[in-house]
Amino acid sequence: MENYNVLVVDDEKEIRDGIEIYLKNEGVTVLKAMDGIEALEILNEHQVHLIILDVMMPKLDGISATYKIREQKNIPIIILSAKSEDTDKILGLQVGADDYVTKPFNPMELVARVKSQLRRYVQFGTYEGINKVVDLNGLILDRAAKAVTVFGETVKLTPIEYKIVELLMTNAGRVFSINEIYERVWKEPGFNVENTVAVHIRKIREKIEIDPKNPRYLKVVWGIGYKMEK
Repeated sequence: MENYNVLVVDDEKEIRDGIEIYLKNEGVTVLKAMDGIEALEILNEHQVHLIILDVMMPKLDGISATYKIREQKNIPIIILSAKSEDTDKILGLQVGADDYVTKPFNPMELVARVKSQLRRYVQFGTYEGINKVVDLNGLILDRAAKAVTVFGETVKLTPIEYKIVELLMTNAGRVFSINEIYERVWKEPGFNVENTVAVHIRKIREKIEIDPKNPRYLKVVWGIGYKMEK
């Protein structure tokens, strides 16, 4: 994981320093902030490839910081929280987080998740044997540029949202079950993942559809899953 900059944001110095030790062992350059406001300042001054972000922080909490970051950047965000309730996880995903780790966590598991998110982020558009540009009647996926546009307007997608759109657009017309979408995008078994996938589908529709409640592109096939209309 050399040549990557990871921003660790946590109000507890011991946690920031502990994560830094493990990531540095992987060759990562670690930037550190103690709250969301400081994190936003660092993002404006440095190139950052991934953010590890605590939820409970003074001045600007992790959820609010994620929302503000997503207004500008699509880099992967992993949220840390001492809370394990599904509502907190879903809230984090709703505002644009890509992954969620509950404290206390195994440092090596966090490193593995960082590697996974970085791999997805930097490898968009590198698959061979699939068209680099897919045009579905105005909705265009340019895999080389890692970009999605609707009638010429750029759509700002998170890395996970991009992977879902890429999967469905490069297989337009094919219906994917919720579990299959999760397993293909998150690269792990999908059990009780309906809420997680549904949150991302809703956010994608809000970004690519003129009328999200009457979608033109991203269709639900009741009882089966989702597809992109050809």
